[in-house]
Formats: sequence, structure tokens, C-alpha cells
Amino acid sequence: MRPETREQFSIAVFALPAALFMVVMMAVPLGSVVWQSLSDETGFSLAAYVKMAQSNLFIRVTRTTLEIALGATLVAFILGYPIAYFLSKQPPRRQTVWLIVILIPFWTSSLVKSFAFVVMLGHAGILNTWLGEFGLGPYKMLFNRIGVMVGMSHFLVPFMVFPILTNLRSQPPELAKAAAIMGAGKFRIFRTVTFPLSLPGVVSGALLVFILALGFFIVPKLLGGRQDVMLSSLVDFYAREVFNFQMSSAIAVVLMATALLAAFLLSKVRGGASILSKEQS
Repeated sequence: MRPETREQFSIAVFALPAALFMVVMMAVPLGSVVWQSLSDETGFSLAAYVKMAQSNLFIRVTRTTLEIALGATLVAFILGYPIAYFLSKQPPRRQTVWLIVILIPFWTSSLVKSFAFVVMLGHAGILNTWLGEFGLGPYKMLFNRIGVMVGMSHFLVPFMVFPILTNLRSQPPELAKAAAIMGAGKFRIFRTVTFPLSLPGVVSGALLVFILALGFFIVPKLLGGRQDVMLSSLVDFYAREVFNFQMSSAIAVVLMATALLAAFLLSKVRGGASILSKEQS
């Protein structure tokens, strides 16, 4: 056996337990969801998908889900890019400290953070009380789209920061220095060099945030209103209240397919075949 073949065999042996775990814990449950969406008491059936396509409720909730996911992605970009740019200019030790601060939201559960936002954003909450000191408000920031955006962005911003930061740190500093020697100011260097080169990181972060935002459940449930119902809540509704498991499975399949499509695009960006570079070429 050649050394290359022996090495590949060793890697396959070490990867086998992880592969089996993925099959048992992920592929089998997901496969059963797909099968359940395609079957009823009589056998194979597309009735759930036909009903779903004709349902005004599903169409409205799908539109709301996409609006919220895209809105959360935009907010995460607006907040995340300046943070990533600031971190890229910091020395390694200080950068580590700031990265720990950014990761703090992951140390608390979404449920606890959602209740914290209820206290902060409520009619008599901390933020409205503070604004009242300046003669402003009170503003309705809870049980509507504002509350959903605030709660989701708090969790999603780090997923936008890290891909952009990785891209910014990998940019050759000689390019910015050459532009400065040629007389370009800081803003022009950012506009013509730094930002265009960081677009693959922006696209990567945006797709990652969008994938995560599609499946949010707790935050929209606790901080949103009636107009902020997402597909994950619709899955829960059909499964636990209507007991229509075929319909809930079909909605879950649609949600999963949308996330897989975004994940496929994400893999293309991270693999070097950037969507943007293809368009430019």
C-alpha cells in the first residue's frame, strides 16, 4: 500500500465514528421528516405541499420570515462591519480582549436574553425611562418588528463580525500603503481598496447570518407581535396544536431547503469561488 493510500485510509478510519454519528443523529431524523411530509394514511402523498402552496397563511408567514431574516442580516452588517474594521486595526492582545467581549452574548441562553430585552424595551422599561429624562418617548419597541430586530441582532452580529474580520486581517497591507503613497486619503483607500477586497467576507457573513435568522423561534415568539410569526412558529403550531404532522414536516422541509441553498452559496464563497469575483470577471 502506497503512503498516500495508507494516509487516506487512516483519515477515513478516524472520520468513521464522526460520520456514523452524523448519520444517526442528523441524516436519519431529517430523512424521517422528509418522508413524513410525503406520506399520509394512504401512502405517498403531496397533499401537504399542495395545501401549503394554496395557503394564504403559509405565503404570508414565508414573506414575513424572509423579511425578518433579510432585515436582521442588514442590521448585522451595519453593526458588524464597523466592529470588524475597528478590531482589524487593534494590536493582537487588545484584539483578543475585544473578541471576548463580542462573544459574551453566547454565554447566556436566548430565553434569558429575551426576557432581559422585555425589561429593557418595555413601555416603562429602562430605555424608555432614560429617554423620558430628555422629554422623549415612550416609544413602542416591544412586541413588534423593532423588538425582533434588536433581539436577533444581539445574537447574530458576531456571526457577521468574524468572517469580515478574517478577510480584513488577510488583506496585504502593501495595497493600502501603495494607495497612500499615490496620494489617496483614508476614506478613498477604504472605498477603493479595503471595502471591495472585503466583499467576499461580507457575503460569507451575510449568508451565515441569513441561514441562522431563518430558523429563529424564541426571539420572535417573545419579542414579536402577531405580524412577526416566522416559519419555525408555524411548524410548532401545526405539530403541537393542530397535530398535523404531515403539514408541519412539509413546512420544515421548505425551511430546511432554503437554509441548505444559502449554505451551498456560503460554501462557494468560502471555497474561493466567490459570487462577486465571478460577476467581476
